[in-house]
Formats: sequence, C-alpha cells, structure tokens
Amino acid sequence: MRAAVVGRPIAHSLSPVIHEAGYAAAGLTGWSYTRIECGAEELPGLVAGLGPEWAGLSVTMPGKEAALALADEVSPVAAAVGAANTLVRRPDGSWYADNTDVAGMVDVLSAAGVATGATVTVLGAGGTARAALAAAARLGAAEVTVVARRPEAVHELRPVARVVGVPLTGAAWDGAPSHARADVVISTVPKGVADPLAENFDWRPGTVFFDALYDPWPTPLAAAALAAGCRVASGLDLLLAQAVGQFEQFTGVPAPVDAMRAALTAARA
Repeated sequence: MRAAVVGRPIAHSLSPVIHEAGYAAAGLTGWSYTRIECGAEELPGLVAGLGPEWAGLSVTMPGKEAALALADEVSPVAAAVGAANTLVRRPDGSWYADNTDVAGMVDVLSAAGVATGATVTVLGAGGTARAALAAAARLGAAEVTVVARRPEAVHELRPVARVVGVPLTGAAWDGAPSHARADVVISTVPKGVADPLAENFDWRPGTVFFDALYDPWPTPLAAAALAAGCRVASGLDLLLAQAVGQFEQFTGVPAPVDAMRAALTAARA
C-alpha cells in the first residue's frame, strides 16, 4: 500500500520520516510513503490517476482547499474550517477528506495543560488560524481574540467561529502585546512576521504558547516565552500529532507514537 504527502514546495517535508517510522514499528512491511510535488490546480488530476494501492494523501499548502473540493465525503471539522489536510481512499474507491490539524492542535494544547474555560489569543488570521479556532472550541475556550494584520481577515474568520461555536473578538496587529497575557497564545503567522513582537510581549508565567513554526527553532517569540516561564509547544509537536491521525486513518491500526516521535527528533537533530 502507498501514501504520500503532496504540496508545493515539498522537498523539505518531514512527513515521510514520521510515517515510514510508523510503518516499520507497526510491522507494515508492504507500506511506503513518499513526497509528491503538486500544486492546488494539479491535485484533482493527480488524485484521479491514483490506483487502488493508494491508501491516502497528506495534503499541505497550497492544496488544502482543493482537497476539500474534490472529496466525495467531507468530515464536519474539515467542512467547518474550509480545508482538508487528509485524503483517505475508501474501499469503494471514493475519497474522504478530513482535517487532522484540529485534533492534532487539541492534543498538543491539552498536553501543555490547557484547561476548559481558557482565554486564547491567536496571532494571524489565515488557514492555520481557522484550525486554531476549531481547536479552541473543542477545548471549551471562554473567548478567542484574533490579532490580524488585516481587519478584513478577522471578518473572514467569523463564519468559522460561528460554526464551531467559539466567541471571537478581533484586534489590530499593533496592539498584539496587550493580548499576551491570555491563558493560551497561538502564533499562526509565517516565518519572521512575529519576530518584532518578542521584545514587547508582556508574558504571564504559566501561559501556554504554541508557535506553528518549527524552523528555525526556537523562534524569537518562543524564546521570549520560555524565558518568561511560559509552557511552549512548537510546530514539530503539531506535525507529529496531525500525522498520527493520518497514519491511523490510512492504515486502520494504532499509531506507534513513540517510534514516530523518535524518528522525527532524530531527523531534526
């Protein structure tokens, strides 16, 4: 059986390291996992040409919306956030789209000690912020403040917030430091965007900071959070957690998480 991660660019992806380690540890000797360079516009044709030996695809940027559109069935969470990072081949040949980023984020934040009723600040208002809203809803967040560079981007998130059932407040980017004392701060912005905030954030010890980035690590904001006594999680934690969900949907067997984590840690070292 075969699986792969698809996206553009894709050469840097660590997903094959995680999944291949899982196959080896689980005794799935006939399984392989590769990388496929593929843009959003090419994804439907790629999927249509896959044979019955394909169990599924991990979908990264820029194909997450295209994956949702081509699926025969869509999970409620993928529909809510408007993106799918997982395509699973069903026995009848149809494709099922899911979003394991949300469950993965819930696992990461729960492991960091986030409790029901937390206040959450989300930096950024793009695709990862959508997953963050859904994760916050699952964790029973009391309120979520989205700090965005474009005010209109917050408005684009409001339908997602309504669907997942989480209260959403928008805030301007230049006021980001004033929202640093939430119970949870989640950074979803691209590399370098949040770096200038590191000198101005008034961290509260005990806050959980999750940065969706992992290269380079720690980011300046993560380093400042660690120095202030915050609990910090990285994009590597999410990469592993979302891959665990995909592994189990592709293979139908429990994921050997320890072996997958060890392989990822070794690859990064």
